Amino acid sequence: MRVLLDTHILLWTLSDDPKLSDRARKLIESAADIYISAATFWEMAIKVGLGKLSVDLEEIREYCLESGFIELPVTSEHAIAVKDLEHHHRDPFDRLIVATAITEPMKLLTADPLVAKYTSLAILV
Repeated sequence: MRVLLDTHILLWTLSDDPKLSDRARKLIESAADIYISAATFWEMAIKVGLGKLSVDLEEIREYCLESGFIELPVTSEHAIAVKDLEHHHRDPFDRLIVATAITEPMKLLTADPLVAKYTSLAILV
């Protein structure tokens, strides 16, 4: 199974946070391929710049790539797919990550029930 990690799941995975459920851990461990979106790094960069998140983005990116995570660029196809999404919430990063999962297609691991409402490809963990 190919899985795309949303931002919270990525951060919890990297920090071995207890918020990451056993189910999520098992899905990540059994995934054939683990993907991370450039939108996730864009979201984190904005939060770091605003002082809402304290992480070393270059270190996270390097660790992800060394761990075999596959980086997905944001494409025009992903961006255009956002227009067809319902409006469960306004977070532009989550909406772009959902559109990416639908477009590729791949499973999206999320802890956000609103994100999970967008598509059957989302797995609420």
